[in-house]
Amino acid sequence: MSLAILQSPSSAKAEEEPILSLSSDSAFHFEVLVSLGEALYGGSDLAPVLGAAKNITAGDFDSFSQAFQKLAYKTKDQALDEEANYDPINVRDTWFSAATYFRRADFYLHSNWTNPLINTLWDEQTQAFDKGLASLPIPGQRLQIPADNFTVEAIWYEPISRQHKNGSSKRPTLILGNGYDGAQEDLYHTVVVPALARGWNCLTYEGPGHPTVRRKQDLGFIPDWERVVSPLVDYLLEKRSDVVDKYKLVLFGFSFGGYLAARATAFEPRISAVVLDGGVWDCYEAFSPNLSPELKELFDAGNKEAFDEAGRQILDNPLVPSQARWGLAQGMWAFNTLSPYDFLQATKKYAVKDFISQIKVPVFVVDAESEGFFSGQPQKVKDALGDIATLHTFTGAEGYHCQAGAFSSLNRVMFGWLNKVLPK
Repeated sequence: MSLAILQSPSSAKAEEEPILSLSSDSAFHFEVLVSLGEALYGGSDLAPVLGAAKNITAGDFDSFSQAFQKLAYKTKDQALDEEANYDPINVRDTWFSAATYFRRADFYLHSNWTNPLINTLWDEQTQAFDKGLASLPIPGQRLQIPADNFTVEAIWYEPISRQHKNGSSKRPTLILGNGYDGAQEDLYHTVVVPALARGWNCLTYEGPGHPTVRRKQDLGFIPDWERVVSPLVDYLLEKRSDVVDKYKLVLFGFSFGGYLAARATAFEPRISAVVLDGGVWDCYEAFSPNLSPELKELFDAGNKEAFDEAGRQILDNPLVPSQARWGLAQGMWAFNTLSPYDFLQATKKYAVKDFISQIKVPVFVVDAESEGFFSGQPQKVKDALGDIATLHTFTGAEGYHCQAGAFSSLNRVMFGWLNKVLPK
């Protein structure tokens, strides 16, 4: 039996991809594209990533990790050399690239929780990223913000010019969260850099289930995400009130973060607008159709033992598509359960239909032609929200999940919308 917990970001064959194929493995193609995309805002370099990709064997997770480990340590050595002849831009860009490569090296390792590389590589990426933060014109600040029985990991960024164009020192502020697997560090190379250039403050964060909180606090995802976001709003309005415009607080959710941001907005009235990239209607509804008929029957019958046995056999089976193996492994790790059955049951709690009517602020819902993960769901979110929501669909080469490789396009469209809906 086979289990495909998640669809591939693009189910197309190599010759049908909307761009030049980067791997015969569609999952690897997408992940390499993500790494290339971060080059636009200082998170990687094109030729080194393509060089690593050349040495990756399709379907081989260890091969993927080893290729990016090699690149990460080489780049780290270059960064250490740069420090000897200190140039802040060289130091920043080289350390940020090293951090990206360490994150990529970790990506496919979560099927074996005892693998020491899960923490070793993450420590490396954190140390490298912090070197980059310290070299920014206004250094980014790591924060630990107390929440309800856990701590939110966050990073605060301010633009170089502290005065807004209207003469006020108070600025619009983005609160940015990632999703199923992404780190807050990735968000710097996705949205933070162009937001700072536009004069916005940014606060990125990680809650339970996200990479650092999962490692440091051993906590998996929780559905009531307002428990994560409300303490962030408290922090901004209490500790950063001199530079934060309370009428321009925007929440951004990436990927599975589209559910998380929607949930938080429904229960946090101080949010001014929300961006859902993409719109997530129901996680179980997205994942369960990809079960084989045999496994769906086991799951619906509540046969946990047999379902778990079948699921675990998939994790190390190279004949199963990479996206399915990774999707199951990452889900179990991020939801903090060793049971495939319990993981899939948990996804039933992540649906917006029970609270979406409580969202009262403008919503930007992002869809993508090659979405794959939550195909068809952004339209459902838009329909349920009605006139307060704007749906934008990216197509063609821009139409991968979360606009991988097209972050400039994402930011142009998103900030154009924000300029329209926020108070002047």
